[in-house]
Amino acid sequence: MGLDRADDAGVYRISDDLALIQTVDFFTPIVDDPYWFGQIAAANAMSDVYAMGGVPRTAMNLVGFPLGDLDIEVLRQVLMGGLEKMKEAGVVLVGGHSVEDKELKYGLSVTGFIHPSRVLTKKNLGTGDALILTKPLGTGIVNTAIKGGLASPDLIQRVTRLMAELNRTAALVMMDHEVHACTDITGFGLLGHLAEMVLGSGKSLVIQSSETPVMPEALEFAAMGMVPAGAHKNREFRECMTSFSPRVSAVTRDILFDPQTSGGLLICCAYSQAESILSELQRRGLNNCAIMGRVIADPGEKIFVE
Repeated sequence: MGLDRADDAGVYRISDDLALIQTVDFFTPIVDDPYWFGQIAAANAMSDVYAMGGVPRTAMNLVGFPLGDLDIEVLRQVLMGGLEKMKEAGVVLVGGHSVEDKELKYGLSVTGFIHPSRVLTKKNLGTGDALILTKPLGTGIVNTAIKGGLASPDLIQRVTRLMAELNRTAALVMMDHEVHACTDITGFGLLGHLAEMVLGSGKSLVIQSSETPVMPEALEFAAMGMVPAGAHKNREFRECMTSFSPRVSAVTRDILFDPQTSGGLLICCAYSQAESILSELQRRGLNNCAIMGRVIADPGEKIFVE
């Protein structure tokens, strides 16, 4: 696909009807439970393959582990969580590599398959296209509240399961519809990843903040100031491309810049396809997805938030 754009994964064509998708991702723990950390890290790593329209097939573990500070059982639980998530995705673990490190780190190198003509990138936005988000925003803010001891056990469980949820179902739905572009929403936040899509497109985007799915608790914690440093960095980097309506509150702006872990897919499709895609996503259990924006014929390459 070339290195001129920041796409979610690399693609290498093997033949006229087969290409490899390759990606790698790992990070430090964001939850206390090592098993769920493994699940989340694995789901996050495989997400880039789904965002490119492909199917992940093999993976290799990447591990950094502080042998002198943590019991080896912690590592066993992390690897078990990752392996269970790979099995859920139909992915075969073929190996890996570990090093001794001062801090626990885990993730995957993932290889997927796709037909060369079916590859989805962040470009190819079409005027009038609809934007669909498949998971609610707010995981960065909620995780900040968890670290501050403010989250209930029920919320901790819900946000953990949300981050561990594969984007597999959304990717399968995309395969049955005409989709023009896609990305997954992770560390740069919704607006940061939208900025990557709009750059070089000759188009602009309109985002309906009231239609954008958000975890309700994230709004409450953001109003309390529980906003991670990454959200402020995302704002500094991409605010120049963003125009907010005066009606959009400061709390909502924080949510839109909030760095996500293993967030949902952002699907760009013809408006005529949007309701069909949304209905199928909801029929398959993705009840928090929504049509929350559109592409407009404005060459300024801006994001207008209403």
